[in-house]
Amino acid sequence: MAIQKGKDLLLKIADGAGGFTTVAGLRSRSLSFNAELVDVTHSESAGRWRELLAGAGVKKASVSGAGVFRDDASDALVRGLVFDGAAAVFQIVIPDFGRVEGPFQVTGLDYKGDHAGEVAYDLALESAGALAFTTI
Repeated sequence: MAIQKGKDLLLKIADGAGGFTTVAGLRSRSLSFNAELVDVTHSESAGRWRELLAGAGVKKASVSGAGVFRDDASDALVRGLVFDGAAAVFQIVIPDFGRVEGPFQVTGLDYKGDHAGEVAYDLALESAGALAFTTI
C-alpha cells in the first residue's frame, strides 16, 4: 500500500436511501480497533506469567473526528442520532485498503467556536454491533 492522503480517509453515514453520505467538513479522522483481555492466570501458571484466554474478550471500534459542518444533510443525520440515542450504519473508507462498515452510536458531539474563527465540532463514535471489512 502506497502513502495515502489523510483527506481520503472518509467517514460516511447511511442516508436511508440505500447509499452513504460523507460526513462533511472533517479535517481529522481516526479509527481504532481494540479487544479486551480475559486474564486466566492462576497459581499454577508457568513461571507465574500471565495467561490470556484467546478469543474471549469484547472487540470494539472507536471513531473520532473534528472539523466544520459544511453539509445540512450529514449534520442533520448525525445530530438526530445524538438526540435519539440511536445507532446507525456508518462506513469508514481507508484509501487503497478497504472499507469498515457496521452500526455505530454517536457518543460525543461537541460544538466549539473562537471569537475570530469558524464554528467547529468534535465527533466520537463507538461500534454498536458486528463490523464488516471489505477490501478495496
